[in-house]
Amino acid sequence: MDTGSMGPKKTFVSTFRMDFKPAAPQFVLKGIKNELEDRDTAQGGSRKQGTISTDITSKRRVSTEKGPLLEFLDPQEQLEVRVGGQARLHCAFRSCSVPVASCWIYNREQVVAGRPRTRVESSDTDSSVEISQACPDDAGTYTILVRNRRGLAQHTVTLSVIDRPHPPASSPMVSQLSSCSLVLSWSGPSYDGGTAVTGYTVEVRREGTEKPEDWTEVTTHCKNTSYRIRSVLEPLGEYRFRVRAYNLAGVSEPSEVSDRVKMETRGELKEESQSYVTVTIDTTHKVKDHYNVHEKLGMGKFGQVFRLSHKETGQVCAGKFYRAHSSKAKAVARREIELMNCLHHPKLVQCLGAYDTRSEIIMVMEYIAGGELFERIVDDNFEHTEPTSARYMQQLLEGMQYIHRQNIVHLDLKPENIVCVDTTGTRIKIIDFGLAAKLEPGIPLMVMHGTPDFVAPEVISYEPVGLATDMWSIGVICFILLSGELPFQGNSDAETLSLVTAACYEFDQESFEDISDQAKDFITSLLKKDTRCRLLCDEALAHPWMASFTLLVRRPTKSLKKDKIRRFLAKRRWKTTGKAVLALQRMANLTNGPDSPGSPGEEASWSPAAEQAIQNLDQELQSEPRFQQVLRDTSQPRGSTARLVCRVQGYPEPEVVWFKDEEPVESSSRVTVGYDGMCELVLTDLGPADSGVYKCRATNDLGEALCSAKLTVEL
Repeated sequence: MDTGSMGPKKTFVSTFRMDFKPAAPQFVLKGIKNELEDRDTAQGGSRKQGTISTDITSKRRVSTEKGPLLEFLDPQEQLEVRVGGQARLHCAFRSCSVPVASCWIYNREQVVAGRPRTRVESSDTDSSVEISQACPDDAGTYTILVRNRRGLAQHTVTLSVIDRPHPPASSPMVSQLSSCSLVLSWSGPSYDGGTAVTGYTVEVRREGTEKPEDWTEVTTHCKNTSYRIRSVLEPLGEYRFRVRAYNLAGVSEPSEVSDRVKMETRGELKEESQSYVTVTIDTTHKVKDHYNVHEKLGMGKFGQVFRLSHKETGQVCAGKFYRAHSSKAKAVARREIELMNCLHHPKLVQCLGAYDTRSEIIMVMEYIAGGELFERIVDDNFEHTEPTSARYMQQLLEGMQYIHRQNIVHLDLKPENIVCVDTTGTRIKIIDFGLAAKLEPGIPLMVMHGTPDFVAPEVISYEPVGLATDMWSIGVICFILLSGELPFQGNSDAETLSLVTAACYEFDQESFEDISDQAKDFITSLLKKDTRCRLLCDEALAHPWMASFTLLVRRPTKSLKKDKIRRFLAKRRWKTTGKAVLALQRMANLTNGPDSPGSPGEEASWSPAAEQAIQNLDQELQSEPRFQQVLRDTSQPRGSTARLVCRVQGYPEPEVVWFKDEEPVESSSRVTVGYDGMCELVLTDLGPADSGVYKCRATNDLGEALCSAKLTVEL
């Protein structure tokens, strides 16, 4: 889909100065996306009139051109094609002068015609890249650089190549087994195909059938990574299950098949009482001595997570495998285990064991089958109101209250780290304490990590963090829960962080139409730039919104719209893990002035190959002078004004000198020499001595051109 052709027509102007030095070319690229400062780089002297002067006989162009030097005409912003299709990235432009040279940059390298499946075509008015049989490796940002004799402009087009997703990453797991129902849970696909997964198909096969390949679809409209099956199951029946993911491009292959499941003859199993374990790291055994390691559930910066089952009890757990080849990496893992031993609370995920081997540390964690809270909320069968949102926030605050009482900060609160205990209830837990830290009295703690949409201003500014830092993130989560929108949403991470630093947000009238003033006051009390003004957990739990939400249940309550939360989740899935955790050495400087990285003063970073491509654009434009319009013989009466005009083209900009009968023409009170694209010699109050042959000579480093004409002054 070519979204560049949708909506009202726009014209983008992108120009800036670019100075070339043959020995060491310098490239000063300024701007965010395609909106760059318009600068005039013309050089040279101005016209002189008056007495005869012998020091001005050559001229460079003096710019009188109006409007942009280079502009893109209704450019594409993004392009989406399916795998195997043809992608055509096209950009039309208008230049104040010709010739024009252009090239495309992808992955910091120049896109050349010899690239497989790629054709590049360029002219003085447009340029395009055509990719046949597009594949996921072709996706990304393509930047076109356009050069004329006055400057350089750039514009970026994002190409998305979508395919059907990979199969779900894990086989379905069964919980809450009864005589005729159960709950399936699974992990999403490791690759979504380049566009958001929109749902799952659940399939069942009864064991003992004559045809093992006979699978029956239970549902094709599951929106989450869990599903309760109430039909098609019989008491004492034995079944296997599998799941497929689908997106706009198609349906994936099936997941691995589940273990055989035998239905119970009794009712729902009651939840076991919560018990806590103080973990001592086992350095004698390996995790496989006690647990079976099954499919991968996910991965992150630290390592990978696998499903585990205890060999004796069958208890299902999650194994967090830390890559720990260095003592420093092991220290990080041990610190998390030490913190987890301080966090025994029903609202917090529990660490059940730990193993230390030569190359890795494994944390055995409580397995939570309910999936992410926000994924649950968007289920069509799940109620989403302001009172239910308040209950979730109450649970989150209760968990964080316990954490803060241990003088520990989480530092990575976001929707992905709030999960549901099961697939039917409303109980939640807080997970992932990999970035958590213990506050020490009198020792300021400053961190350089976070997620742009949820990080607090003091983190960006690299100032000491505290308990109030988590409260900011809770305010952002509540804002999204009630509206489906982010309070600080910029067009880039840099812009988002600038909005966060300024604590600049508003309650959109449409999104908060059905939300109470008490709820908005609760959010406002958390999203305070000054940490001293933010509510802490005890105060937040006592806020009127929290205190009255049970009363709200007794009143008629309106279901909140879920469309915006679904869009929010789709965007979150699209972001890569590597983009979620930032190095704040750069973030800390984003609001410090126009020359900070990421701001309009940022210097672009190109690979050597791309820099060479940019330099080649200048070389492509270089040409020796040539006259596009030559002088013509003319006759003028005595006392009149003669205007001799020609047009010269060349790059680098040629120097122009006028001659009369082989002698240089000098400016005077009645002789004007001008060059503003047209070479012009104006002589006033003509007399017989002005008759003769006039020549215009244009010279640059590549050569010279000459044209002449005869002027006759009639007596």
